[in-house]
Amino acid sequence: MTIKGSVVQSFAPVSLQAASALFHSLSDETRLAILRRLACGEARVVDLTGELGLAQSTVSAHLGCLRECGLVDYRPQGRSSVYRLARPEVLAVFTAAEDLLAATGNAVALCPNYGHPEGHPETKRRVVR
Repeated sequence: MTIKGSVVQSFAPVSLQAASALFHSLSDETRLAILRRLACGEARVVDLTGELGLAQSTVSAHLGCLRECGLVDYRPQGRSSVYRLARPEVLAVFTAAEDLLAATGNAVALCPNYGHPEGHPETKRRVVR
């Protein structure tokens, strides 16, 4: 589906299926949380589990989904993998979603990282004593 301005140029079923798959991959709060965290920089599974308070199996399963969708990529580092956003367009999707939510009266900050010069405040390491 190609949209220029406000004119939809194509309604081909294949393109709608691809768009549907993309939005389905973004429809889960856990996947959104992972993407939001990766928008701040690379992370290992152990980093994501600690910062997001999720089980390792949950994070790994959702990262697998996001990898298959082409939204997340990784590189090996020793015995671990370091994950990152695969495409900068993911940030543009978050921005567009924020704009749409604000315009419809549902102003929800999907990426509160914007406007925070020190980075995302929720992803700073917690000190365990």
